[in-house]
Amino acid sequence: MSNVPPRTNMRLLMTCAKRIVLSLLAFVAPMCATNAHAQTTEGVAALVNDEPITTVDVRNRMRLIIASTGMSQIDEGTLSRIQDQAMRGLVDEHLQLQAASEYDIEVSDAEITNSLLDLADRNNTTIDVIIQDLQSSGVDVSTLRHQLEAEIAWQIIVNGRYGSRIRISEQQIELALERLAASASQPQFRIFEMLFEVPGPGQEEQTIQRVITVMNQLQQGATFPELARQFSDAPSAANGGDIGWITASQLQPEVAAIMPQMRGQYDQSGGRGALSNPIEVPGGFMVIALVGARDGTTTLQYDLVQITVPTSALTDTTAGTFARELDASPTCAQAEAVASRIPGAIYTPLGSISAEAVLPAIRDALQPLDEGENTGVLQSGVGLQALIVCDRAIAGPGVPTRDDLESQLRGQQLSLLSRRWLRDLRRDSTVEIRN
Repeated sequence: MSNVPPRTNMRLLMTCAKRIVLSLLAFVAPMCATNAHAQTTEGVAALVNDEPITTVDVRNRMRLIIASTGMSQIDEGTLSRIQDQAMRGLVDEHLQLQAASEYDIEVSDAEITNSLLDLADRNNTTIDVIIQDLQSSGVDVSTLRHQLEAEIAWQIIVNGRYGSRIRISEQQIELALERLAASASQPQFRIFEMLFEVPGPGQEEQTIQRVITVMNQLQQGATFPELARQFSDAPSAANGGDIGWITASQLQPEVAAIMPQMRGQYDQSGGRGALSNPIEVPGGFMVIALVGARDGTTTLQYDLVQITVPTSALTDTTAGTFARELDASPTCAQAEAVASRIPGAIYTPLGSISAEAVLPAIRDALQPLDEGENTGVLQSGVGLQALIVCDRAIAGPGVPTRDDLESQLRGQQLSLLSRRWLRDLRRDSTVEIRN
């Protein structure tokens, strides 16, 4: 779909947006001077713990939002909501930088430049081109550098404050592996997301207006990644909302519920993409873009040994003897010795085998087992048999390692703590928006 443009189109959309921005600059200034969030004496638009945000700061941020997202057909109501978003972002950044200063954190120019390099790389362009595009649109590059400075400083202090407190247990990793195993054959989706948090009671309408502004701009062709960067409250905003390849079971239930419909729209578009309507989730609203879909590329892989007693060797005591041996939970290394103690039993190392390659009844028996566990005695057409799990793993392209899963789980916890801390800073700070 044309309303889910790839990031590689950013420069083209930025170029198209220049004409819009230049024509709007004359409109932005008087709006900032006359509407409900107007310029006041001495050019101070807001105070954040007595630290000023100037009307120049707000205008520059508005220009950055318009230029970077490729917004078009901006009426007075939309411009007012862009101004609200600019103010919201600037307030949060001041709070983040103030918190960083309390920990004596200073972000170097080199760190900001490296972040700019990363931004340019994600959009398949260069820093020079980004700067030229911004300057052509009347945007001071210091506006973008200030935004990046706040992002970097906030990441540093969040990691410093909470990083050492987060402990990812082996049980958490095992649970994550189990979820991966359960969803191994599920379709995978490449998803971009935007989260719009409701800051507090009575602010639902303000949040809904933010959502409406973004949806209107998406329908008019603005880029999802840049809108996410400027408007989304999710940690993925720094990556343009990109959360990579994911299965429906890894999404919030409210989002997972619409994935069949999204997949249908994606297929009907010929793979160009699909855009959701706003989805109400706990604490706010989400909008997602589906930009890729593929069948499950991962499989559950077992390393197994098998003990079989053929029908011709069965006696009245075979089943009991077999069951008692298995009750002792023999390891794979012990399986051959176990077979030697059961008259007529045959020991067979099966090696690595996919869950899809075994019979459904055996697959069901293996599904809840971990390494070192066995199926118990199973009846089959050839007699009695049992399987012992030597190893169990998810195989396929893009499968995360245990270290990857630990990093993901750690990142999720840090993101949650980061959002809570920022909410606390908003609540405990003195923010004066001047009218």
